[in-house]
This record gives sequence, structure tokens and C-alpha cells, in this order.
Amino acid sequence: MKKLFTYIFLMMSPCMISQVDKKLFIKKTQDPIHIDGVLDEPIWKQCEKITDFWQNFPYDTCLAKTKTDVYMTYNEKSIFIAAICHDSLPGNYIIQSLKRDFSYPVSDAFVVTIDPFSDKQNGFSFGVNPYGVQREGLISNGGGQGVTTNWDNKWHTEVKRNVGNWTVEMEIHFKSIRYKPNLTTWKINFARNDLKRNENSTWSKVPRQFNIATLAFSGDLVWDSTPKKAGRNISIIPYTIGKISKDFVAKTDTKYEGSFGGDAKIALSSSMNLDITVNPDFSQVDVDRQITNLTRFSLVFPEQRQFFIENSDLFASFGFRQMRPFFSRRIGIGSANPIPIIAGVRLSGKPNKNWRVGVMNVQTAKTKDNNIDVFSQNYFVGAVQRNVFKRSNIAMIFVNRQQFDTSQYSKTNFNRVIGLDYNLASANNKWNGKFFFHHSLSNKNNNEAYSHASWLNYSSQKVSFMWNHEYMNKNYNAETGFTPRIFQTDVSKGITTRNTYWRLEPSAHYYFYPKNSIINKMGPGIYMDYYANSNYTTTDVLAQAAYDVNLTSTAAFSVQFNNYYTKLIYPTDVTFSGKTPIDVASYQYREIAFSVKSNQRKTLNTTIGGTYGSYFNGSKLSYNADVLFRKQPYVILGLSYTHNEISMPHLPNKVVLDLIGPRIELSFTRSLFFTTFLQYNSQIQNFNINARLQYRFNPMSDVFIVYSDNYVSDTFKQKNKAIVLKLIYWIN
Repeated sequence: MKKLFTYIFLMMSPCMISQVDKKLFIKKTQDPIHIDGVLDEPIWKQCEKITDFWQNFPYDTCLAKTKTDVYMTYNEKSIFIAAICHDSLPGNYIIQSLKRDFSYPVSDAFVVTIDPFSDKQNGFSFGVNPYGVQREGLISNGGGQGVTTNWDNKWHTEVKRNVGNWTVEMEIHFKSIRYKPNLTTWKINFARNDLKRNENSTWSKVPRQFNIATLAFSGDLVWDSTPKKAGRNISIIPYTIGKISKDFVAKTDTKYEGSFGGDAKIALSSSMNLDITVNPDFSQVDVDRQITNLTRFSLVFPEQRQFFIENSDLFASFGFRQMRPFFSRRIGIGSANPIPIIAGVRLSGKPNKNWRVGVMNVQTAKTKDNNIDVFSQNYFVGAVQRNVFKRSNIAMIFVNRQQFDTSQYSKTNFNRVIGLDYNLASANNKWNGKFFFHHSLSNKNNNEAYSHASWLNYSSQKVSFMWNHEYMNKNYNAETGFTPRIFQTDVSKGITTRNTYWRLEPSAHYYFYPKNSIINKMGPGIYMDYYANSNYTTTDVLAQAAYDVNLTSTAAFSVQFNNYYTKLIYPTDVTFSGKTPIDVASYQYREIAFSVKSNQRKTLNTTIGGTYGSYFNGSKLSYNADVLFRKQPYVILGLSYTHNEISMPHLPNKVVLDLIGPRIELSFTRSLFFTTFLQYNSQIQNFNINARLQYRFNPMSDVFIVYSDNYVSDTFKQKNKAIVLKLIYWIN
């Protein structure tokens, strides 16, 4: 009998309870709800209350210590969510600033993830922090990589901070999301990040090795009646820009420029959306952050233009990071100047639960870039995706670039890519993978103009294994894509060649989870990155052994040993600073590296790292540091520093490359922000100043004033400067 009671007690213990499938029944209301953060409407007492969130961090076997109560209802126009976020610990909430689209891992927050098609592949995320700052984003590819917060839309929320809790009211318009009206069950999950307690929790249990946005583990949202089709939703987003600039290098007169254009979003149905752009916004208020590039290949920067963002994963997820058949930044962005986009149109969405389609067409204008004529181009992209099994899909893409010589159609200047991808995701998310084959068509060199790859990953709490292979033939030509590895440049002759390559990339990691320890998890890992040419001759190898330690406090430490092999086919300046190149030869070199991250919840936190070892036939010392101080919620002071010292036997002096980037972010209110950052980059000999004042006078409507200035880094001779005034107004 004693053993029986002991067994019953253990089974009732919060850390031993096993989760059954979660269900939330939502009922319609006719009562008005005022979004003010005060849960005083009678409807909230009539709704089903959900509690008992599960820990995701630091453990995933216990019910959450931080209590959260959630309620849901809806009417003809909107979904309403209320939450009571209990807070029994003294001290201030932890947030970064009052700026929209905050980072969830470093902020106290309440978040809802919605999968309206119940396919566990795509969805929406809406979140808020204790100061009422909003965060919305798109979830794609099952949510394993988190949420893309570049997506913006209108919705409403208010928060009240009380003694012992903070309360949330949300209103999400049916117009703001894409869904199928005849589905009576959606997928949903709720998450709560309590950084004072250092606990991350979800309503439907998500194993701790996975991101809390992973849709495989969402619960059921069961409607008492089928959600109707949303009413007509048309958003017009015009913008206008005025710019004053001066180029001191070219010694030209001060330029006064102006431009206007805009985007339109038209919901053809509750699941299909039409986007139109005319002379689109090139995000002149956003500047790409510089990094020191010590590779022989191009770097990728994210898309920021509104027209290309929504449903962007439907087009951009084909291929791999450096094998993309379509990369939207190839459209309208030249080597020195923007290429004017006359107009563009995109139709995308889900006609039903199992199919997803997208068609995009963009026309650019004739212009000059670096004093070279750039003819008008038409870009067409079509993609279709079909769900198979529980969470996998098969997808096809067609990309076409067609040149117009002056006003005439060119029959010979075109580039096309057709591709087939299979994306694998198991029901429990432990197995993920991708397998694809892409082929290009141009006016010449179409023989074996293809690429293919396979990626398979297994992840459990203790072990993870990954296999990846890539192959790209030198004739594969994705001009509207991103394929940096196929190109190699002979700087001495000023020519760039295309080279066939194979890549193999296996890895394995094992993790320990010490009990009653400051260490949350730790363990060793091995990784290899191997390249060979068309003759199967090895060209590049990285063999890595590492050991990672992650503390419960969010601090972390990692140490790595890297062994490199590089076969140079051209004389190459491996300092990447314009110095004398080293000879064609095979080089083997090795280094040791470390990184340390302090407790990110502290108002002052740092991340530092460094490497030291041989480098080709010389040596290299590198170190970097990021320091962040916040006086929440109004001030963030940051400083990033990267330093490289490269010593080569053929150079009389070591090459020193520095990248220094201090920044200041001020949040005066949830509507008024000032950001300024400096970038000193000795590699490209540039010192940049960028200051931006942003006033959000209406939801999704902003006024920006931006000042930028560039100097030669060593002499501080002024290159150019500009001031920009920009207005964006979102009209529903």
C-alpha cells in the first residue's frame, strides 16, 4: 500500500505529469469588447480558461512555475485574446526598449501562434511585452527557425501592469491573417517568457530542443461555428521621400531629389492575397550593417522591402543558403545604385489546406549603374507547394529574367531556372530534411546546367546528427538567385571564372543535462565542411571539434579547434585588403577559437570571442566583442568591435583590420524613437554615420528623418552625405 501511494504521488507531481493533446473551445460573442488591458467585460468570465503551461526552458518535464491564464472569444470581424500574466517575484520586468518587433528570447512577453490551416507548416505570431510593445511575424517551414518579424500588419493590443500580474487584451482582425473559412479546427499555442524567473513556457508542450514557435506541437482551437469569410480588406501604403545629398569625391553640385510610390494589399479571399507595388520603397531609412569579410565569396544581406516580404518563404525557401534559385535582392539593387522598379504584382496564398501557390512579376526600368547601361528587365517567379504526409511538402519553382533592349523584346538575353524541392518534416519534428534538383536555361551553356542537394537532420534532446551534400555544375546559371560559391576571381587578371563543385557537410553533437547544476546543457560536437571540384579533387576542408556549455542563467561558453585545408587556383590576397597576393598552392592551417556570452538578462551584458592560429602560410589573431547596456525601457547603448591581425611572410608589416560600431537607441515613447550608429571599417576604408528619427503617428504609419555621412577611414576625408525625409501612411 505504501508503494502504491508513493507511485500515485509521483504521478501527480508537476514534473511527472504527461501532456495529453490540448484543446481550446472558442465561443462567439455579441458583446462589445473594449481593448484597454482591463478584463472587466462579462464575456471573459464566460470563456473557457486555460492554464497549466509547460516549461520549455530550463526544463521541459515540469509544469511552469510562472502562472498564465488565457481566454479567447470572437465576433464577425475579429479574434479576441485576453491573458493574465501572473508575476510573484519582485523587481522590474526585463525588456529591451519600446520599439516594435522586439526579440522574444531577451524580453518578457506573451505570444500567441496561430496555424489557421492546421497543416503545422505555416502560421502567424502575435506577441506583446509588459509595456504594451507589439511584435508580429510569419511562421514558415514548420516554425523550427522561429518567427520572421519583417512582416507587418495592423492589430490592436493594450496592457495593464498591476501588483502581482500584467494583463493583456488583443484584437486580431480576420482581415489581418490568411485562413480557410470552412475549417472548424485551427492549430494554436501560447507562450510566456518570464526572464525574472528565467522560465520559458508554452500551453501545448514543446520539447526544449525546439523553438517555441514549432507548429508540430500546437494544440487545437475548436470553433463553435465556422469562421466566416473576412470582409473586403484593401490596404494602400503610399510613401514619399525627399533627399538632399552631396558627393564630395565626384565634386558634383548638391542634389535635390524626390520620389513617391507605394504598395497595395488586396485580399481576394480570406486565403489569397494580391500585392501591387509602384516605384516601391527601397528602405532608404535602413542601412545594412557592415561586417569584415575574410572569405573569397559574396555575403548575403536580408530583404527589407515591404512588397517582397509577405509569403516570401514561398519563393525564397527553395534551395539552400548559397544555392538559391531566387533571391529578391537581385531585383532593383545594382552594384552602386538602385535599379528603378516600375511596378510589380504578386498573387499568393493557399487555395485550400494542401496547396500553396505564388506568382510574382516585376518590371525594372532602363538606367545606368557605375556608368554602365542597364537595360529594362522583366522578372517572373512562379511557385507551387503541395503538402504530403503529415508535415512534409513537394514544391516547384520557375524563375524567368527577360531583358528588353531599349523598348524591344530581346530573344536571346534571358535566364530561366526550374526546380523541384522535397521538404521533409516528421510529425514529432525530430527528422527534418530537404532534397532538390534545379536546372537553368540560358541562350548558351545549357549542358549539365543543374544543381542538386540533400540535407537530413535528426534532433533529440541528447543527440543531433546532420548530413548535407551539395553539387553545382559550372553551367548552372541562376542570375536572379544567389550562388556565390560557383564564382572565383583572378584579381591579377581581372577575370572571374565559374567552377563546378561538390560539398559534403556532416556533423554530430551530444548533450548532457546535469541535475541541480548551474549548467543547463553541455556537450561535444564535430563538424566537417568539405569541397571538391569536378574531378573530385579536394579544394577546401574545415574539420572542427567543439565543446559547448550553456548555463541556466542564459550565459554560454564554447571552445573550438579548427583545421583547414585550402587549394588556391589563383593568386589571392588572403588579407582581403589590397595587399600582394600569395601564390597558387595548397595550404593547411589550424586555429583554436572560443566564445563567451554573459547573462543576457542583465542590463549590462557582453559577448566576446577570439581565434588564434596559422593562416595559409602566415598567422592570424582575431577577436571580437559586443557590449550592451540598457536603461530600460528608454535607452540602449551598444558597442561592437572586431579586430583582425594577419601576418604573412611576404609582407613587411602585419595587416590590421578593424570594424568598430557604437550605437545609441532611444525610445521616448512607443511612437517616437531615435537611433544612431557609427561604423568604422578599415577593410573598405570607410567611416559611416547614420542617425534616424522615427515618429509613428498612426498604426504602421511613420515619418522618418535620416542623416548619413561617409568618410575615408584613415584620413577622415569626407566622401558624401545626405539627409532624407520619408513619410509612409498605411490606409485601410
